[in-house]
Formats: sequence, C-alpha cells, structure tokens
Amino acid sequence: MHSIEHYRNEFISYLASKTETREPINLYEPISYILGLGGKRLRPVLVLMATEIFGTDYKKALDAALAIEVFHNFSLVHDDIMDDAPLRRGKETVHEKWDINTGILSGDAMLINAYQLFENYDGDTFRSLAQLFSKTAIEVCEGQQYDVDFETRDDVTQAEYLKMIEYKTAVLVAAALKMGGIVANATIDDQNSMYEFGRNLGIAFQLQDDYLDAFGDPETFGKQVGGDIIENKKTFLYLKALELGSATHKKELLDLFSIQPADSSDKIKTIKTIFQNSGSAERTHKEIENYTNKAFSVLETLKISDDKKGLLQQFGKNLMRRKV
Repeated sequence: MHSIEHYRNEFISYLASKTETREPINLYEPISYILGLGGKRLRPVLVLMATEIFGTDYKKALDAALAIEVFHNFSLVHDDIMDDAPLRRGKETVHEKWDINTGILSGDAMLINAYQLFENYDGDTFRSLAQLFSKTAIEVCEGQQYDVDFETRDDVTQAEYLKMIEYKTAVLVAAALKMGGIVANATIDDQNSMYEFGRNLGIAFQLQDDYLDAFGDPETFGKQVGGDIIENKKTFLYLKALELGSATHKKELLDLFSIQPADSSDKIKTIKTIFQNSGSAERTHKEIENYTNKAFSVLETLKISDDKKGLLQQFGKNLMRRKV
C-alpha cells in the first residue's frame, strides 16, 4: 500500500497528462480550468486506494478515478450556475469567468467524457462500472433537485435533509470506493461494504462542509463563507436550530430565511450566532462524529488486513479534521 499523498500525486500527474485544451477553445478551456483548480481529489484517491486494498495495481483504476473526478467537477460547474456562486476553490467559477451558456455546454461535455473513460475496461468490469456510475449520476441529480426544492419549503425534515445529502454527495464517495473494488474484482460483499463505508463517510463529509460553510475560515475554505445562508438553504444547522432553539430563535430564523437582502453580512452574522446559541453547531459536530463512527464500524465486515482497515480509518479521521 502507498500513502494517500502518493495516490493523490499519481492521480494529479495522470489528470495533467489527459487534460488538453483543443478546438473549439471555448468548449475545452473551461474544462481544463475547472479540472486545474485543485481541490482535495478525494474521490479519485478513494478509487485508487480501494483498488490496491483488494490486491490490484492502482494504476489499473486510473481511468475510473479520472471518470469520477470529471463527473464531480461537471456537477460543480452546473451547481455553481444554479447557485449563482461567484467562487469555487478560491477562484472565479466557470460561469463567472466565461458565461452561463459556456458553463452549461462545457459541463455537458465533461459528463460525456466521464462515460467515455469506462470504455477502457473490458467485459464485466465495464458493465459493472457503467451500471454503478449511471445509478450514482441519477441519484446526484435527484439530490440536487431536492436541494433546490428545499429552498422554497418551510417544512423540510431532518430525515429529508439527510437523504438529500446522501444523494447529492455521499453516493459519489461510496461509488468511488466500490469502483476500486470492481476494478480489483473483489467479492460482491466486500464491494458493498466499501460502498457503505463511503456512504456514511460521505454524509459526515457533507455535514462537515455545511458546518464550514457557516464557520469556516474564508482564507482556507475556498468558497464564499455563508453561501448556504445567503441562499436560504435548509441545512442540518438550520433544522437543528429550529428544533433546539428558543421561540425567539425560531422566529428570527424563519424571518431571515424568507428574505435575501442586498447586503447579507448582518444576516450571516445573526444566523451564525443563533446556530451557536441554540446548540445547533454543537449537535451538528456530534452528528458528524456519529456518521464517521458508523463508517468505521462497517470496516469490521471487510475481509482485509487490519493495516488496510487502519489506512481507511486514518483517511476518514483526516477528512473530518479538515478546514477546507
């Protein structure tokens, strides 16, 4: 087994070798731009790591890893358009740097490119990868639609919210790990256990992302801090504050989440204070820990060495300590 940093560096090198800007420039340059903005490369690293955990050379999984990273970035390009987000990883979003039409079309091309990469696998491996990818892609779209719907609903439940982030974020983390198992021809039970590990870790990851959206450091977070508040998104923090907060807290939250002022700085400050004073921020931390522990418990079902389980556990712990 290699270190996580080794997998990340190997993937970045492979990505660079496969990324080219060709004609028409206005289609492919935005693709090179978004893929070159960096990021944690979490999902491709998981594909490579999972492949080697099951005794297969990780290099055989580089195309699957690239497919999932291209798809992830395609979803970010379109999400940023839908959210009218100005920043992604500290830089201009694609639709801000170019325009909305370019963002839509370049994103479409990325989705097609992701599918093309599975053509490099034969027979059963190709079929299994493509089936998992199609299932995951439609779930991500469903999750995004739930997210949009929730912005105009006042009756979103915590269970609905958790389902939304499972589809929008966690299933892609889960699919990354299962893809590694597919490439390595692991048993179906082990493939499914890797999926469950990733699903729970992905939910914890998104809850952490929601927390950082409100309380992260603007210098390291890479996105606009308070973006979810500006967009009136019913995050876990918001739903917990409604559950735990005082009558005054609830009224303030409902009032503030019904408006979008030109200057949102006061709104963000007030809502963050409510999140803290109501106990919502603390309970969100506990929920992150809960899903992380659920993920770790799944590792016990895997038929791999304790050293390899330890590597996955360390990856999860590092992910939950992140500040970006």
